Amino acid sequence: MMNYEKFYADRVKPMKGSAIREMFKRMADPEIISLAGGNPASELFPGEELSKIAGKILMTNPTGALQYGTTDGVPAMKECALSRARKVNAVKDGDQVLIMTGANQGIDLTAKAILNKGDKIIVESPSFIGSLNAFRTYEAQLIGVPMDDKGMRTDALEETLKANPDVKMIYTIPTFQNPTGTTMPLERRQRLIELANEYDVIIIEDNPYGDLRFRGEEVPTVKSLDTDGRVIYAGSFSKILSPGMRLGYLIGAPELLEKIEILKQVNDVHTPVLTQMMCAEFMKKYDIDKYIEKNRELYGKKCAVMLDAMEKYFPAGKVKWTVPDGGIFLWCECEGIEDITPVMDKALEKKVAIVPGSNFAIDQSAPSNMFRLNYSSATPEKLEEGIRRLGEALKEVL
Repeated sequence: MMNYEKFYADRVKPMKGSAIREMFKRMADPEIISLAGGNPASELFPGEELSKIAGKILMTNPTGALQYGTTDGVPAMKECALSRARKVNAVKDGDQVLIMTGANQGIDLTAKAILNKGDKIIVESPSFIGSLNAFRTYEAQLIGVPMDDKGMRTDALEETLKANPDVKMIYTIPTFQNPTGTTMPLERRQRLIELANEYDVIIIEDNPYGDLRFRGEEVPTVKSLDTDGRVIYAGSFSKILSPGMRLGYLIGAPELLEKIEILKQVNDVHTPVLTQMMCAEFMKKYDIDKYIEKNRELYGKKCAVMLDAMEKYFPAGKVKWTVPDGGIFLWCECEGIEDITPVMDKALEKKVAIVPGSNFAIDQSAPSNMFRLNYSSATPEKLEEGIRRLGEALKEVL
């Protein structure tokens, strides 16, 4: 057998796959209740509507749907992305839009365009594992800024920038953050922009969950507060339409996006034309805001079920958790232990899956007493039962 280790590039040798994806491999048992993933509710997918749209497109315009397309995206799809972004004032005069094969691709290619080996990038601690791995691929130096129940602490961000004035980029998920579910208030967003201006830093605002608010007041996007053209806004249709269609977009200054477009040409030439046309036609034919409202209502109900069950089944005084106003995640911290692994293992024995907090850390080898829960995918009945089983595991370990 060949030893492939010697062939790997140095930059990929330390990389690890998503523990969430690895956990899915252990969940072939249909009796396991997953609170671990980040899947939208499949009962919301407009399968019938999209099937009819796809059939019509392939019957009336097969060449347009199946031939090569332009790297920046189908014009109708670009207008769809801009219309969503305009609703949150995330489009500035002169901004360009690029359709991406999922927002993750946009974040990855932005990092590729900007980060050299050793460049410093500030991230929330904890943060989304997919983005952390993208930054690691380019051998950037990740610097974590702590969070509280209002998202990234801008006082800590200021201290971090003072200590590292050569930081090149800040990556943030300010609305219904993954994994914590927290939302950064307006005052912190304003301070974030002020600090980025002062230290001349690029910001990536990742906003895949912004449409999923089920309570509370909307908070202006970071992009809407930008005065210097330093914010790149990453949006997605994965959580409001379908993750399998892999449709996301970047909005930002044309000077930045022109370089990213060149990298996309090399990466995958263009996002699949058929799915772009399907999404654009869906938004033309149906009221997307009414469809999003169904998402919000369902996730609000599911979140309430999970929170009520946690109050009922978790050991009193042993676990703290966030209470999100939207999105699909919440974050838990256990008292009295340093490593959540025994709880995770005990929960799997009881056929319920969670994700340990270490997977969202800069140093994934360090133990964590935290874990993430997802409420979007399972039914309300399974959410209740899953939390009951998890509560048993917590009581046995804590």
